[in-house]
Amino acid sequence: MRQEGLPEIAVDTFEHYERLLREGDTGKLPEAELEPLTEVPSTDELPEPDPSALERAVVLKLNGGLGTSMGMTKAKSLLEVKEGHTFLDVIARQVLDLRERQGAEIPLLLMNSFATRDDSLAALERYPELKLEGLPLDFVQGKVPKLLADGFEPVGWDADPAMEWAPPGHGDVFTSLATSGTLDTLLERGYEYLFLSNSDNLGSVLEPRILSWFASEELPFLSEVVDRTEADRKGGHLARRREDGRLVLRETAQVPEEDQDAFEDIERHRFFNANNIWVNLHALKAALEERDGVLGLPMIVNEKTVDPTDSSSPAVVQLETAMGAAIGVFEGAAAVHVPRSRFAPVKTTSHLLVVRSDAYELADDWTVQLAPSRDAAPIVELSGEFKLLADFESRFPAGPPSLIEADRLEVEGDVRFGANVTVRGRVHVEGPAEIPDGAVLED
Repeated sequence: MRQEGLPEIAVDTFEHYERLLREGDTGKLPEAELEPLTEVPSTDELPEPDPSALERAVVLKLNGGLGTSMGMTKAKSLLEVKEGHTFLDVIARQVLDLRERQGAEIPLLLMNSFATRDDSLAALERYPELKLEGLPLDFVQGKVPKLLADGFEPVGWDADPAMEWAPPGHGDVFTSLATSGTLDTLLERGYEYLFLSNSDNLGSVLEPRILSWFASEELPFLSEVVDRTEADRKGGHLARRREDGRLVLRETAQVPEEDQDAFEDIERHRFFNANNIWVNLHALKAALEERDGVLGLPMIVNEKTVDPTDSSSPAVVQLETAMGAAIGVFEGAAAVHVPRSRFAPVKTTSHLLVVRSDAYELADDWTVQLAPSRDAAPIVELSGEFKLLADFESRFPAGPPSLIEADRLEVEGDVRFGANVTVRGRVHVEGPAEIPDGAVLED
């Protein structure tokens, strides 16, 4: 890491997790150590916003993903998502709309990876008004060595040395914010509050009501949660640690096998982590100083192969952290229950089809919202033939079908959809098949 010129705090942080790994820490959070979270304040209960906090707020988007699970090789945020606009287009317009409506110079920051930086900054050149004097538009996420599963030594891979490295998870945002100098720059300019979310979640616009409450309560850290549904059974949830009563985030990779049923029990663990995070920058600076730069977030051990496309390549572990897990670091951290509309991420082509369809609309504030006639998004499950973006696009050459009246769409096999197809109720399609133009698929 030093040979790569990485900051010493990044080296210290990796050393912390590598030591835990060698000491036998698996990063697991057993059910016996947790208590379910039962009561969380709702946005409906929050007071009317005080606009003064907006002048001290920053929007930060995690933008390091390449969309490799969909076969992409460039920044996922450059994918067209709605009405001809990319994720980055929508994000830029959300911030510009906020500035105009609220009369506040709210900065937009991206945490890029080395792989996404150039393309993303080039795309933002279409919005020169985004740039604020003296502030960067981005900083770059760190990287850590992949370790051999047998012995935990750094892996060597002459076929592609870049594959010897891995991103350290989005928990690295706090370390990279500091090591890049961006944290100090923001504080020097009088900014205090950071709203942090994923670039593929277009429902997560800065909400003045939440910001005002966060500021007035002097909270160090706030996590937005939504009601867990069947679709979220394998996603991270918040709970309380029995030992000290602090809130913690538990992700799938941290669940012991014997606790899987309890983890997936959406009645027991009701609150899904939306990964929309609010951070007091002074509190973050103090926590980093108190811990010598190493926040010590719970470790996630991801088991992979060094070449993720080659299952015969050496088995490795990637040591990662989740940004939401920082909730356990800050005394007095809290959670707030938000509408499902603030959580509309696109992780798969199935998600992409739903968001591109008429089940979602582009609102006046540039958030992507459910159509007014819908209480919840339709469930779409596309088979492996649709997994890669190129294959997905070729099977919907005229665009998505109408899903505004759909409850569930399951597609198995090689199916190609014509133009102006309508799906109503619960529909299952098996291929090979050609769905003709104008077809109506019902129940």
